[in-house]
Amino acid sequence: MPLGLLWLGLTLLGARHTQAQVSTPKLIPAPRLLKVPLQPDFQADQFQGKWYVVGVAGNAFKKEEQGQFKMYATTYKLKEDRSYNVTSTLLRNERCDHWIRTFVPSSQPGQFTLGNISSFPGIQSYTVRVVSTNYNQFAIVYFKKVYKNQPYFKTTLYGRTKELTPQLKENFIRFAKSLGLTDDHILFSVPIDQCIDDQ
Repeated sequence: MPLGLLWLGLTLLGARHTQAQVSTPKLIPAPRLLKVPLQPDFQADQFQGKWYVVGVAGNAFKKEEQGQFKMYATTYKLKEDRSYNVTSTLLRNERCDHWIRTFVPSSQPGQFTLGNISSFPGIQSYTVRVVSTNYNQFAIVYFKKVYKNQPYFKTTLYGRTKELTPQLKENFIRFAKSLGLTDDHILFSVPIDQCIDDQ
């Protein structure tokens, strides 16, 4: 009898595992970090300050599932140890939400890891890479995290203002597609005033 129950349990466990695999969407694989450009001669002090998130593209984004994507703001504040205090401010359910984290510099200027990673359950690694920026107008930043053994990546188009030129948006689309993403994975935000202008 106990042996029969054991087999039943193992069979149910196998069925559950198969269901879990089926429900996990097949994601576009993350590119090797060496294939992601890095801003030459990165200037940490010039990069700090407030950026509006004008566009995002990633392997976990789908246009039809996102609906209207509201703009949010992210502020980078350089600390004495050359890491950044990073605060994202977004409007969620008619409330202002603040998400704070620390980006710690790596050996390559313009590349960072998530500080205090152990306080983010399930995240095994988190890399941030400034792809290109002119500091006073736009920046393209690449993010890759491994969460519960699943690699996720995204790229963000930042603007110092809420509107960027069509050329800059086109450059962002080209870069996102070079990572293997499609039009369906690329979203541009709708500018708002609430919360994001209060910083």
